Amino acid sequence: MLKPFSLMLLCATPAQAEYAKIADAEQFRALVAGKTLTRPLIRLEVSPAGTISGTGARWEVSGRWTWQDGYFCRDLNWGGDDLGYNCQEVRVKGSRIRFTSDRGKGPSAEFRLND
Repeated sequence: MLKPFSLMLLCATPAQAEYAKIADAEQFRALVAGKTLTRPLIRLEVSPAGTISGTGARWEVSGRWTWQDGYFCRDLNWGGDDLGYNCQEVRVKGSRIRFTSDRGKGPSAEFRLND
C-alpha cells in the first residue's frame, strides 16, 4: 500500500517549460541553503552538506544526496520505508522547486522554498 507521500510524488505538475533547470551542484546548494521545502503534509530540509531531514504526513524523513552528471541523486527513508536511490532533474521558478524522478522522465513533486 502506498503512503500519502508516495501518492503525492505521482501527482502531475504544470509544464516544465516555465521552470529553469538547475545545472550544477553549487547552484542547487545556493538555492536550498537555509530553506525548508514544503508542500501539504511535507516539510523537508535539504542541506548543502548532503543530508535530507524532515517529516512527511507525520513520519520522519531522512536521507542523503549527491549531485551527479547534472542530477540530484538521493537515497531516502520515510517512516522506516526505504524509498531507494533515484536521480532527479531539478527545476526552479521563483519560490517553487520541482524534482522529476528518473532523470527527468518520471513523476514530479513540486515544493515551496521557505526561509
